[in-house]
Amino acid sequence: MTARLLEHYGMPGKLMAVHGHNEQRAADSIVEQLARGKTVALVTDAGTPAISDPGAAVVKKARAAGFRVVPIPGPNAAVTALSAAGIADGPFLFAGFLPAKPGLRRKALERLSALPYVLVLYEAPHRVVECVEDMSAALGPERVLVIARELTKLFEQIHRCVLGEAAAWLREDTDRQRGEFVLIAEGTASRSESAKLDWERALATLLAELPLAHAVRLACKLTGAKRNVVYARALQLARAATARRS
Repeated sequence: MTARLLEHYGMPGKLMAVHGHNEQRAADSIVEQLARGKTVALVTDAGTPAISDPGAAVVKKARAAGFRVVPIPGPNAAVTALSAAGIADGPFLFAGFLPAKPGLRRKALERLSALPYVLVLYEAPHRVVECVEDMSAALGPERVLVIARELTKLFEQIHRCVLGEAAAWLREDTDRQRGEFVLIAEGTASRSESAKLDWERALATLLAELPLAHAVRLACKLTGAKRNVVYARALQLARAATARRS
């Protein structure tokens, strides 16, 4: 893609591939070019250099050698997907690509599962189904997931579901497994807030029909909420109801 763009705009230049297998050697070569007075542009065909793409080692060595590094902002798939996800705003954690090996991927997800942040991941098409299955097992099948693929391209697609339904949705149509993926899972903080609203709604309904102690006991049993918290809220609701009647 870069070569085609340069050709299209009549901008001849020497290209050097930088990837995971040669990044250290390429970084040394680039620093040598800079030392000769050359100007080097670090670009990527998709994404942003050094953000889940090679480039960090090149930047580190160039800066260590005293050369100025000037960033030029470009498209960012993670932020683009977040802006269209409809996930509650707040802190998010960009985890990039998870390990390709299933065992290591599951361990990584287990470490991420308790964090209270929205999780933003990248995934390749040939691993996306396995990845969302592992996410469902580690994060919980009821956690909301946004699947964004081929962002800004002709076949862009953004789908929102719960993790327990994600793998089946991807398998329903093989075209849904094509392209580059951003996966966004809601944070545990959002889930905790939903759970709070659930037990409060249950408690209010039960208090309308049952004595306070009975309503508290059933609300805790149905929602798993802590008794002392539910009981304190029940007293508040009871006092408010009494005040309204008086």
